[in-house]
Amino acid sequence: MDFAKYPVTLILIALNVLCSFIGFSNNSVLSKTIGWPYYEKRNKEYYRFITSGFLHADWVHLFFNMFTLYFFGKNVELIFSLSGLGGKFAYLALYFLALIVADIPSYLKHNNNPEYRSLGASGAVSAVIFASIIFSPWSSIYLYGAIQISATVYAILYIAYCIYMGRKNQDNVNHDAHLWGSVFGFVFTIVLIAVIRPELFPYILADFKKLSLFGSNELSSVLEFVLNSR
Repeated sequence: MDFAKYPVTLILIALNVLCSFIGFSNNSVLSKTIGWPYYEKRNKEYYRFITSGFLHADWVHLFFNMFTLYFFGKNVELIFSLSGLGGKFAYLALYFLALIVADIPSYLKHNNNPEYRSLGASGAVSAVIFASIIFSPWSSIYLYGAIQISATVYAILYIAYCIYMGRKNQDNVNHDAHLWGSVFGFVFTIVLIAVIRPELFPYILADFKKLSLFGSNELSSVLEFVLNSR
């Protein structure tokens, strides 16, 4: 892990681990920071949109999200900086706005239900995934360090899993936030490119045409263009 290259991603992971660890063992802190639409509406505790995104249901939930954030987040952080798309500021905006936007549907749906609560970095992580695949859709991801699949295939499996778990509704994890976080991450990044670097779009489209279900270690066209134009 190179902290100098990916400081924001590594700090976000550290904060998630720290806050989740505290939440695992301190119910008082958990109850004051978990997503709770009923109290967000009545007590105007809107800070919960952010704090709930740094809590996790258990170690498996935490590992799954942080594993994903590490592989996709470092790519987004680096690309936003190299391509002049707002750098670390834009990356932070993507992450924190996604936490809020992804929770809004659940807030509107459950703000009269005192029993409903949710937690997890789902919305932000999903946004980071879909921002990343815009730039490198077929890069390799190694599940369990051995199973090679493309970033796009991983993203589809990730979202499918979250939709499935959201329908089961058996825990406090806001699985629905994955879907809305994904949409936000994709739209945010497309708009960012359109405003700042529209000349990247032909290279992005060219990359998506290079279908590779199992991933490729070849440098994407958009990244090659960015590096050569520096």
